[in-house]
Amino acid sequence: MKIYEKGPAPSARRVSLFLAEKNIEIPRVNVDIGGGENLSDEFAALSLNKKIPVLALDDGTSLCESMAICRYIDAAFPTDNHLFGDTPIAIGQVEMWNRIVELDGLFPAFQAFRNITGIYNDRERCVPAWGEESKQRVIEFLPRLEARLQHSTFVAGDTFTVADITAFVMCGFIKNLDIHIDENVPALQKWQQTVANRPAIANAS
Repeated sequence: MKIYEKGPAPSARRVSLFLAEKNIEIPRVNVDIGGGENLSDEFAALSLNKKIPVLALDDGTSLCESMAICRYIDAAFPTDNHLFGDTPIAIGQVEMWNRIVELDGLFPAFQAFRNITGIYNDRERCVPAWGEESKQRVIEFLPRLEARLQHSTFVAGDTFTVADITAFVMCGFIKNLDIHIDENVPALQKWQQTVANRPAIANAS
């Protein structure tokens, strides 16, 4: 079993932090995204979307998409650390909040970065105006997350879950857009520090 990744990439970080919290080690293979290694026919045979991360199993099966990989790991290596929730309502809340953070925060941040910087303009159409709009959507999402964390210890409830991993990765990534978690969002700032101080997160960062 191997994980093909680009370590600092947000999607790869989600899997890395999930593995750290679960205390599971899986060998890693670095993929040169900048050089277009992920666009090769060889990599396409592993990854349906030609993106990282990819989990390659020993039987030849492979999984792409970070949350699909995390769900497989959660099922294949069960522990008492239930990062997807441990009751029907908790599972639903984790799924709900993880999707909210993805769709309203992390994914717009991706779009903003790619379209504003043009980092991959050799392989995709970059629209600076869409990048600026996406950046504004991220900015407008932060007060919603702030409001949630004013009344909740963690994003999906009283315990740390995969929704916190997604939000933590987002908060770290948006610095690339000159968006910062500061005194204007005190609950979010406190939560970010709490997550950063978790032993698994600190050791994986």
